[in-house]
Amino acid sequence: MHELSIALEICRVVEERLLPEQLPQLVEIGLDVGADTTIEVANLQFCLDTLLAHPPFAGATVVIARGDGDDTRVSYLEIDDERPTH
Repeated sequence: MHELSIALEICRVVEERLLPEQLPQLVEIGLDVGADTTIEVANLQFCLDTLLAHPPFAGATVVIARGDGDDTRVSYLEIDDERPTH
């Protein structure tokens, strides 16, 4: 199940892009997954939902868009700066 390693890498990228105090404020992650990848989207969604349910994340959701090509990328990060950081 290489989707778990992809999900872990996505979490690493998110942690790299946000300040530590912003991680609990993360509400949504947008992903673009190319149709030519070998990624099982349902498996990736499950892995991400599981990982994001635990600290340092606060139950952020993932929106996966399928597109052309074989790239997978984080397209956006949505934070709620009104959300408590603890």
